[in-house]
Amino acid sequence: MSDGRDFVSREQDAAAVAVKRGRLRYYLDGQSTSVGRYVLEQSLFMLLGGIPSLIGIGLRAVAYKMILRMRGKVAVENKVRLCMPHNITLGRNVYLDCGVYLHACPQGIFIGDGTFVMHNAELHVYNFRGLPHSGIWVGENCFIGESSIIRGQGGVTIGDHVLLAPRVQILAVNHVFDDVSKPIIQQGITAQGIVIEDGAWLGAGAIILDGVRVGEGSVVGAGAIVTRDVGSLGFRVERPHMGVLRLGNRR
Repeated sequence: MSDGRDFVSREQDAAAVAVKRGRLRYYLDGQSTSVGRYVLEQSLFMLLGGIPSLIGIGLRAVAYKMILRMRGKVAVENKVRLCMPHNITLGRNVYLDCGVYLHACPQGIFIGDGTFVMHNAELHVYNFRGLPHSGIWVGENCFIGESSIIRGQGGVTIGDHVLLAPRVQILAVNHVFDDVSKPIIQQGITAQGIVIEDGAWLGAGAIILDGVRVGEGSVVGAGAIVTRDVGSLGFRVERPHMGVLRLGNRR
């Protein structure tokens, strides 16, 4: 995360951009880095994307080297959806479970060695608003639980040995809403970024909002809504408007 006005983008919303560019071009620009690559990628997905079991994993481990940046052997299960795969880097022994969705524009998604991304998790970087820090960087030996969502418009950095329980949401984006005369969708967005440091544990259903840093070794309780930094030392309990927010360190 860094400071400055580059956190704010008042570019047009997705619907307006689609009309301006043309819907076909807008769709293709969000799926791949070129038309040629789009044809190659979709051909491989059609032929190999639905094959289950070790046979499918083995075939994809070989063929997907043509469209992904792989730093070693990886395991990609069937029904994994990949958009902008040229911008996705997978380290050694990364595992992508069934139903995982990675959308990686423009700076992309990096997943470090030995990290598991479980069923129906979504790592999404769709930056059509020109934000400079967009991207998702996940360290080594992490676990991203089932149906977790990471939105990386402002940049999300996750350290090593981080545990995300099921349905965690990490949302590095927010809406501008200061002009009551305009719909919120037309007012732009802010995107400060989120950092999760080494060894942290985010409990089931926790929500981390934009601009937050979760310190090394910290524990965020299940169902918490985190709106400010969690230090790597100490423990605090807060009671927001809805629910109970529990933050602290496991040590």
